[in-house]
Amino acid sequence: MGNSFQVEVSESQEELQHRLRHAVTATSKERLQMLYWIKVGAIATRQELSQRLGRDESTVYRWLQRYKQRGMNALLEVKTPKGLSALIPETVMNQLTERLRQPEGFKSYSQIQEWLRQEYQIVAAYKTVHKIVRYKLNAKLKVPRPRSAKAKPEVQEAFKKNCQK
Repeated sequence: MGNSFQVEVSESQEELQHRLRHAVTATSKERLQMLYWIKVGAIATRQELSQRLGRDESTVYRWLQRYKQRGMNALLEVKTPKGLSALIPETVMNQLTERLRQPEGFKSYSQIQEWLRQEYQIVAAYKTVHKIVRYKLNAKLKVPRPRSAKAKPEVQEAFKKNCQK
């Protein structure tokens, strides 16, 4: 066999048990369990270890190599991808926030789209603009409540005076 099963676990059995009890994620529990079994001597081969864990041998091999080369922290490290960069840069986001705070603000999300396109050459979908403004910036558009064209102001004032009594 090309790569023999020789792993020296430097942590104590008690430390591994403690970490295993306090592990939060399933991936860290799985990897700590692997080290614990090796430390206790419950496992003799990498094939047996992979069967117990329900993982492929190559996965177990990668985990063991990572542990040998870089230690416990590297083994338990979970890599998360960066993801896409933001469509609207932070500086533009700050300008948008300031503009939304002004009394005149924006009347519609389409108007915000147009403002982004003209001022910063940013083309954003309506849905994207809505999501950013409404949920990320927690802002609302400055749109007055609709009023009837037939409403008479003097009747409204009389109603307000009589209503308070």
